[in-house]
Amino acid sequence: MAETPFKISIPQALLDRLQQKLALTTLPNELEGSGWDYGVPLADVKRLVARWMNGYDWRHHEAQLNQLPQFTRPISVDGHGTLDIHYIHQRSEVEGAIPLLFVHGWPGIFLEGSRIVPLLTAKSDDHPSFHVVVLSLPGFGFSEGAKNPGFNIAQYAEVGNKLMLALGYNEYVTQGGDWGLAVTRRIAQLYGGKHSKAWHTNMVFGEPPADFDLTTLTPEQQVALARTEGLMKKGMGYRHQQSTQPQTLAYAMTDSPVGLLAWIYEKLVAWTDRYNWTDDEVLTWISIFYFSREGPVGSFRIYYEAMGNETMPMQAFREGPAPGIPLGLSHFPGDLVVVPKSWSRMMGNVVFDSEVHEAGGHFPAYEQPEALAGDLRQMFVKGGPAYGVVPSKSGY
Repeated sequence: MAETPFKISIPQALLDRLQQKLALTTLPNELEGSGWDYGVPLADVKRLVARWMNGYDWRHHEAQLNQLPQFTRPISVDGHGTLDIHYIHQRSEVEGAIPLLFVHGWPGIFLEGSRIVPLLTAKSDDHPSFHVVVLSLPGFGFSEGAKNPGFNIAQYAEVGNKLMLALGYNEYVTQGGDWGLAVTRRIAQLYGGKHSKAWHTNMVFGEPPADFDLTTLTPEQQVALARTEGLMKKGMGYRHQQSTQPQTLAYAMTDSPVGLLAWIYEKLVAWTDRYNWTDDEVLTWISIFYFSREGPVGSFRIYYEAMGNETMPMQAFREGPAPGIPLGLSHFPGDLVVVPKSWSRMMGNVVFDSEVHEAGGHFPAYEQPEALAGDLRQMFVKGGPAYGVVPSKSGY
């Protein structure tokens, strides 16, 4: 089925309605000196709402987004009919560039991968080049979502694989973090060897060995592990709600743009590594969620389908045997889960394992695109551990 060029064009009536809702916002009070301890500070929300109402120009940012080569294409999913899928597709001028599928997570959107596209498609004699496809997961952004229950990680993987095949990339590699990790891992399980030739993730997890001794860790590793444990105890409330009653949450998030702003802004700040968000960056990110094809609930449902019945939070990222195709790992110090490198070998056939970068959090393709692109180049460079995994597409 043919692709259709896509341009974002939000009807003026929706922009006007957003302004009306913002004008009617009722904000809560807060405890003096509470800072971030109880959630997003009131001062931050007041500032962002004021900017959203006066000064923020969606049409300007919409025009900037439309400079990205965006498309939609109908993709049939077994048992779920045909979905209209949105994606960015940027080919390198290097004909032998490596086809790469980038998959975001939550609260990621296609914008998460936009900054790494020009780096990966760049031509050089010193490093490989890639043809890059940035998938908008079904239900996120401008991709159509499932209409029936049961759309799980295997179905997201089916969409990603079928999209690459439809674009003529019968053999390709993948990159993803967060839900992008779960989806690309399932792609590697279901289509590895024949279509998916290697995969790379910036979200690294693992389990300690049976004889684990905390005193054997470096001071830096102990700090990272303590941060991870703290986040698991206090920062996972969103996950429990989205994985158990996403529809209940959706009424508030769909009706209240300020509620949606606070819900996602918290994660943009807490999950990045000292990244200096501008107010307009935040508002563009939130606006895409607010104006998304399915509304915010489309992005919540992946939690229910993949985690709603699981007793172990990370089970959705571990189901089934570890894929056998080559795997690359990138470590960023501000990610949600930061474990010693030795623990991550259980993830699969690790052929590339970066040192911990100096900076970067949960969205490295957006926060530190040069670092992530550099790792991908090292993984697939001439003489590198995954060089030549895609026959006739060496990257040069």
